[in-house]
Formats: sequence, structure tokens, C-alpha cells
Amino acid sequence: MLIRMTTWVLAVGSAVGVLRADTDAPATDVPVRRVVLYSSGVGYFEHSGNIAGDARTELRFKTEQINDMLKSLVLQDLGGGRVGTVVYPSQDPLEKILKSFQVDVSGNPPLSALLNQLRGAQVSVEALGETSDGIIFGVEQQDRSGGEGQPIKVWVLNLLSGGVIRAIELGQVRRITLADAQLQEELNRALAAVAQARDQDKKPVSIEFAGQGAREVRIGYVVETPIWKTSYRLVLPEGNDEKGTLLGWAIVENQTESDWDNVTLSFVSGRPISFIQDLYQPLYVPRPVVQPELYASLTPQMYGEGIEMNMAADAVERFAETRSAGRPMAKAAPAPATEEISGLGEKTLSGFVVGSSPLNRGDAAGISVAASVVSMAAADDVGELFQYTVPGVSLPRQRSAMIPIVTDDVEIARVSIYNAGVMARHPLNGARLTNTTGKFLPQGPLTVIDERSYAGDARIDDLPADQSRLFSYAVDLDVRVLTEGGDDRTNVESASLLKGVLHIQRKHVTQRHYTVDNKGAREKTMLIEHPYRSDYKLIDTPEPVEKTETLYRFEDKVAAGKKSKLSVTEQRVYSETIAVLPADLGSLVGYSRNGEIPQKVRDALAEVIRRRQAMVDTERQIDERNQQIAAITAEQERIRKNMQTIDKNAQLYTRLLNKLDEQESEIEKLQAEIVDLRRALDAQRADLEKHVGGLSVG
Repeated sequence: MLIRMTTWVLAVGSAVGVLRADTDAPATDVPVRRVVLYSSGVGYFEHSGNIAGDARTELRFKTEQINDMLKSLVLQDLGGGRVGTVVYPSQDPLEKILKSFQVDVSGNPPLSALLNQLRGAQVSVEALGETSDGIIFGVEQQDRSGGEGQPIKVWVLNLLSGGVIRAIELGQVRRITLADAQLQEELNRALAAVAQARDQDKKPVSIEFAGQGAREVRIGYVVETPIWKTSYRLVLPEGNDEKGTLLGWAIVENQTESDWDNVTLSFVSGRPISFIQDLYQPLYVPRPVVQPELYASLTPQMYGEGIEMNMAADAVERFAETRSAGRPMAKAAPAPATEEISGLGEKTLSGFVVGSSPLNRGDAAGISVAASVVSMAAADDVGELFQYTVPGVSLPRQRSAMIPIVTDDVEIARVSIYNAGVMARHPLNGARLTNTTGKFLPQGPLTVIDERSYAGDARIDDLPADQSRLFSYAVDLDVRVLTEGGDDRTNVESASLLKGVLHIQRKHVTQRHYTVDNKGAREKTMLIEHPYRSDYKLIDTPEPVEKTETLYRFEDKVAAGKKSKLSVTEQRVYSETIAVLPADLGSLVGYSRNGEIPQKVRDALAEVIRRRQAMVDTERQIDERNQQIAAITAEQERIRKNMQTIDKNAQLYTRLLNKLDEQESEIEKLQAEIVDLRRALDAQRADLEKHVGGLSVG
């Protein structure tokens, strides 16, 4: 059965192939000519080429790129033609697509099942050297005699030909040809869908152009691409020279389905807003079932005017600082002099001639890093973005490349950077790089070369033209730094007593000492980083050369074999307010005895304390009398309980009764004294409030 199935597929496939050749115009290749890669993870691709007459071209995309292509595709026919239809495979599952054809080839049906679907179709059948034309009546299984008299089942094609039904064993069939061209086309499309499904990650997109004569067409689109990256090499200056050499390489991956052959490649530093919207997935909107309205007319609907919601313009990250008014386009660096690369040979990379390995054979000084690398990029501002453009780049698909885009001199100042939070004992070797290239330098790793040897690695952030960045690349073992705490004190700056509120202003002073010991053989420029606190200010301290959101940077030059000391003194002035009336009396006493507070304020506090103390004494007397009343009341309760057990005519009963009378008189006296004391307390409080409210001492 496997052999018979193969025979059938080959025969039909051959017929289908002839049909495609007659009906489909051949695809014209329109190659990639321009690629623009953005640091936001998208790329713009522009194809350009010549076509003739009515033509089509085919591009291939990964499945996840189709949405971006549908969102951004732009087409142009430069010869007066017009753009036709853009055709691409459906996103529906293969089984659903196959079942939409007249003949269902899903599930890999056997020949018998496939012929059953073709019942009524006009065919030509070749079997045992004889060709029969007819209509497929059906397919059935019949018994045939086998070995040792055992019956076997075989598939039989029943063919209606001239009023006669012929039974032809499928095992004897060598060729079946369809006479219906429409049915052939259906099978062709079904098998094409199967072929496309073999590569689920690649989708062909066919673009049609209609016109006359030879002419140029262009195709542009934006799709997701790997972010292009930069990698730098920095050659530090020797001696007292302030110029170093910066080499910048763009790292790019061609993850598209097209080879890049002699394309213009641009690298853009900027982040245009880009998003993905699902345009590829078929969307089916459920619709309500509406019953006809027989007895009422539809009421006209009124709709309020909508408000257009525009995307905020400031959502785009701006790079305006990278541009200088009237600055001309930065040109590629000039090629090195002939004598510098003499004898090294040359090789061609993407249409550019660059020197081969600059290794100085026999030279103990080592490799000259910048001798043979020439920037291949022209740099310029593009609106608020910055662009490097490299013409003539060739890069096969699924390959990566490094392309030199920066080979310029830059200003370098060597420094040793100390931060106690990074390393307690030693500073780091570093430098201040000033971008004098006239270009925007995207962030990336930086390999530092010092005296033709590897010195360490660093990272730089995005660096616009004419701005500076610090970086560090190694531990400076020639220098030791000792950090010590100094004076730490808090003093009262001023105090005043105003309308019942004590205002005290304090000053906290703190110090830190940095002792730098340079044991190296050359002078060091030290940058000492000290934490910045917004509520403290520097006093009796040298001005820092820089201040960031989190730290100060102090610069100091330390001669070889010498020591240097930097003292950083900071102060914080803060205020304290205390309401005198509700304040704790002990706290007020403490303030009145503080020698840093002015004498007038202390005297005023003493008077307030005296008055407060008088009130306390009055309150104490009231409490004492309340306690006495409570004690007498408890005693009366005991006496009343005893009297309940004694005869009223007894002498003891009379004595207890007299005792109760005396106690009642005492309680009345105490209650009268409490009333007087409360009046006195109210008068003292009023007097104190009046006194305190009128105070203005400072």
C-alpha cells in the first residue's frame, strides 16, 4: 500500500506542477539594499530592484515577524505601475485549512479514501498497460483468492465508462490523471499548504506589481531585530600626552531570512516607540441574533462627540543634547598612512579595505591596537537621533559581524578614584574620558589598553558629544587610603521662648579624614568620593570638583612617595520646638540648666517652672484631701456594719453614732477646702497661661 500511495502522489504532483507553471508568474528577486537598526530592538529593511511587466516578488518572514510586517509594510512602483495584492499564508491551523478544500487531505488519507472523496470526477486510469477513461463510481474492498486457498481483501476502483462499470484493482494501477482542471488546482493548493506547514517558522509573503516595461520597485518594512551593541577599545595616552585613541565596534546579527549583499547599514542610537499588535491571527467577532421587530419602529440613536486620545509626545526619549547647532556631519576617520601598514597585506571586508593583523613581529612592545582599524561609518544627527551609516556591507543570513564605527582621538585624564564603599584601602585606576569625536557614543563595554598591554575592563554609559564620563578599570595598588572619623558634636545655636513655645536651633557638625599615601613612582590625581547628604552642607572644606545626586568628588594631586590629607567637615542645622504648658516638667528643668541656652531664656523658663511647680503643689493638696475623704468614707462603712449588730440602747451604739457625726463634719470641711483649692488652681492656670502667652524672649 505504501508503494501505491507514493505512485499516486507523484503522478498528481507532476500534474499540479505543470498547472502552476502555466498560471503563476515567476517570482522576481528584489534584494535588500538598506538596513537601519535601532537600539530599541527593531529594524527597518528596504528592498530595491528591477521588475518587468506584471510581476511578483516573494519575501520570507518568521511567524513572529508577520504582525510587524503587516503593521509597517510600504510599497512603491517607481515606473508608473501600481501595487497589487499582498498574499500571505493564513494563521489558521493546517487541519482547518485543508478541510476548507474540495478534497480533504488532512490526516494523510490512504489512496482508497482519497478516491472515495473524488466520486463523480472524470479520470484517466492506467493499469496493466491499458488506459481507461471514465467517472469514479466508488472504491470498495473485495475478496480475492490467496495462497493455500485463504482469501485476501483488495481495494477495487469502480469506474463508470460508456455505461459500463469496470472494477480495477488499485494494486494494478500505475497512474491516475484528473481531467478536471479546477479539481487539480484544489489539490495543488492543498498540497502547497502541506508543504508550507513543514516549516511553521517561515512564512512566504507574495507581493504583486502591475505595469508595463522594466522599472524599479521598493519595499520597506519594520520588524523585530536583535539590539545592535557597541564594544570599545581605549588606548591610554603615554607620558604627558592628553590624547588617547578610542575604537568603537558595532556588533550586529543578521537574523532575517535574506542575505545582506552590498547593503547600506545604519545604526541608530535612539528609541522610537514601537509595539506589537496581533494583525495576523484571524479574529471572529460573535454576532447577536436579532429577531425582526414587527410592531415598532427603530428609534433614532443620538451619539455624543468623542474625544481623540493622542499619544503623549514626551513619551519618546530625546537625545537633543547630542546635537550641536550647525555641527557638520562627522566623517569617517582617514585611512592610516601607507608606511604604518607596509608589508602587512590587505583584505576586503564588505567592500572596504582594512589592514590585516597589526602585530609587530619581533617587537617586544606588543600589538599596536589602533594602527590598522579604520572606521567604516559616517556619523550624523537624524532628527533627535544619532546615526552611523556603513555602505557596502555584506552579511549572510543567520550570521553576525563586528563593524568599526569609531576610530577617533579622545581627551583622557588619568585619575585614581577612591570610594570607601567600593574598596576600603585602595582606590581604583581610572580616567576621565571627554567625547571629542563629535559623535554620540552608545553605552557598552570598554577594554583598556595601557602601554600596549591589557589593563582592565570598564563600562561607559551613553555619552553625547562634548560630555565627559569617569570610568575605572583596575585596582591601584600603588596607593593606600586611610579613612578616619573626626569631630562629631551637636551644639545649640540659638533659643527663644515665644508665646508658650520654646524654639531651639541646633547644629550638628561631623568630620571625616582621608589620608592618601602614594607609594608609586609618579604623581597621582586623586578623586575622593564622599557621600552627599542633602540636609548637610560643607564647611571649612575644599570645593568639590563635581557633585552628583549621591556623592561629592574632591580632587587632590599627590606627588610620588608623598602623603596627602583631606578633611571633609559637614554641618546640619535643625530646629526643635517644645510647647511649654504640656511639656514634661523634668524636661523644662533640663533646658533651664543648659548653659548653651541664653540666660534670658533660662530665666524665663525658671519662672515658668516656678509657676508650674506651684500648680503642682496645689494639685498635690487637692489629691491629699481626696485621699483623706476616701479614708474617712471607708471608716464610716466599717462603723455602719458594726452598728447593725449592736442594740440601739447600748452605750457603744451611742458612741459610734457620735463618731459618725464627727466624721461627717470632717468630710464637709475637707470638701470645702477642695473647692477653695480648685479655685486657686484655676487662678494659677489662668495666670500661667497669660504669663506664657505674653512671653517673647530670645
